[in-house]
Amino acid sequence: MTTGFSKKNTPGASRRLALAAACAALSLALGSPAAHADAAYPAKPVKFITNFPAGGPLDILGRALGDVLQKELRQPFVVDNRPGAGGNIGADLVAKSAADGYTVLLSIDSTFTINPHLYASMPFAARDLKPLMIFSSSGLGFGVGPAAKAKTLPEFIAQARTEAATFSSAGNGSPGHLAAGIFSTATGAKITHVPYKGNAPAVMALLGGEVQAGILATPGLLPQVQAGKLRALAVTGRQRSPLLPEVPTVGELGLKDLEFEVLYLAMVPAATPEPVVQALRQSLQKALALPEVKARLASLDMVALGETGAPAAERLAANQARYGRIVKATGMKVD
Repeated sequence: MTTGFSKKNTPGASRRLALAAACAALSLALGSPAAHADAAYPAKPVKFITNFPAGGPLDILGRALGDVLQKELRQPFVVDNRPGAGGNIGADLVAKSAADGYTVLLSIDSTFTINPHLYASMPFAARDLKPLMIFSSSGLGFGVGPAAKAKTLPEFIAQARTEAATFSSAGNGSPGHLAAGIFSTATGAKITHVPYKGNAPAVMALLGGEVQAGILATPGLLPQVQAGKLRALAVTGRQRSPLLPEVPTVGELGLKDLEFEVLYLAMVPAATPEPVVQALRQSLQKALALPEVKARLASLDMVALGETGAPAAERLAANQARYGRIVKATGMKVD
């Protein structure tokens, strides 16, 4: 006996087919990386890879930001220090990590603006990483050890023209390394560069008398200068530091070529889904606006920037072009 309509056209069958199709579409959507990241990120702890040692400005800032983001995104943000080769080791690790937002690089710009000109070969390509944000900047401080005879930069220059001075830096390719080369070229001072694995050990070498001078990130020098254990002869910013108001700028001393900034930035693997990128950017922007983070930056003699997109790209490109010219002019290189 026939019923007047086939089984495939029954209302119940049609509903079951529609429900099955909807479930299949939802399964595909949830299975896609972008949709999953958008709905659930972060679903587990996030690792902040810092490519310089513990105790330096980047490490201190990374831990402060990690504490804020942990509260904002309700997952741990763990700092993992991977120093070496002017930041190349940590940057390479992140460039080759899974592009899922769970491995984030915190770096200074020199890894991307100086190292490509200075190193004979790089372990990663710039296209392997995507900038999230330039979140702050600081200057450099020209510091001398407790045994230094020179009380001013002109006195130090006069002395170093006849007697070579040893300079510590945060490593080959660091801003201090390049700044020392500029200083020597501009003044005729004789220097011997001694690289360390980060700003903190470079400051300790200066403090311990292993070297005579250093042009180092101001946040690392600052506590020792304020304690009277090191002497700051100049700062590389265009304006005097509010925390060292008595210390002149290099521009005031006729060394405009030595003006320098250190940019602190965050990057992720280039293929990281855009929803994850946006979540991290928005959380970083919120963190930089918090009074406690602003106070932390100020205590480190840092300026909050929060730059993304075209402004960030233009700033990095300008630095890379300038540093390329300097490396070529000074003949600096690292094998």
